[in-house]
Amino acid sequence: MTYEFDTAQYAKHRFSATHPLLSFDTVQPVNKKALTKWQLQLRRDVARLIGAINSPSRYELTITTLDSVSLDGYQRETISISVPDSSGLTLFGYLLIPNEVQRPVPAVICLPGHGRGADSIVGIAEDGNQRPTSSPAEYQMDFALQCVSHGYAAFALEQLGFGHRRDAQARSIGPDCSSCSRDSTAALMLGETITGWRVRDAMFAIDYLQTRPEVDVSRIATMGISGGGLTSFFTACVDERVKCCVVSGYFNTFQDSVLSINHCVDNYIPGMLNYAEMPDLAGLCAPRALFVESGAADPIFPLPAFQRAVVKAEQIYGAFGASQQFSHEVFDAGHVFHGIGAFDFMQSKL
Repeated sequence: MTYEFDTAQYAKHRFSATHPLLSFDTVQPVNKKALTKWQLQLRRDVARLIGAINSPSRYELTITTLDSVSLDGYQRETISISVPDSSGLTLFGYLLIPNEVQRPVPAVICLPGHGRGADSIVGIAEDGNQRPTSSPAEYQMDFALQCVSHGYAAFALEQLGFGHRRDAQARSIGPDCSSCSRDSTAALMLGETITGWRVRDAMFAIDYLQTRPEVDVSRIATMGISGGGLTSFFTACVDERVKCCVVSGYFNTFQDSVLSINHCVDNYIPGMLNYAEMPDLAGLCAPRALFVESGAADPIFPLPAFQRAVVKAEQIYGAFGASQQFSHEVFDAGHVFHGIGAFDFMQSKL
């Protein structure tokens, strides 16, 4: 005889009995004072839950230019950034600057998801050479190149666990293999999260961009797909220096995505659901600009939940008197970067 005990049903029961303490619905009355108090408390709790440092600018970064090449319409610098905080942390990324910059331009921190990492969004092939041309599908995912073609400086930041910043075992398997799961569980065992580690990196990246004379430090954006969308979003949630945030293939509800469908461990933040659902977190970006997009056929971030999350985000932005600062797009594809409406939105905000 076989007995079946469905653990998913138990989890759903627990979720239904959970009432996030700082859900936007708890903001009563909805006035400027109450909204400010709610936002400050939720930002403080989110920063604590993910383990992000609040003031990375207290560190003096050691910046090394590893390489510099002239390409079609832009200069690409390969950058290493060391942080003297005894952690041994070293950031890696590619800075793309449009040619003939006459004045400081907006900058976008571009964050890849699972895959080959930063190389994949700046058009570098697996053999290390720049692809001479990109197919439409390849170019669509090369969103750092799209940023520089729109006149922005683009910093393609390698996320911990991907590409150039992964462990030896992952490197031995192949270019698409990450050490994301192992790194995520290591962070959890330390009482921290990989989200916090990656957000901290993005905050250091903002510090770095502030040293570049080509960059207008008042116009810095984040942009990412999937796990990069997560980092783009949470960075904007905790760091108000981000003036515009683009999230692709991530914005949804926690219950309908990472709590209902198998995902990498890097998506999980202990205790988060006790404080807020994902749509509530949009309120940490308000009244700054936020754009979210989703493929209609995305199998891991379901469209109906995306649409419900958008409705709540619109309500929150409306309460802040900033309805024009939030927008969204659904496109006819799966779990990929789209960017059509996103770049129009960024142009209007930056």
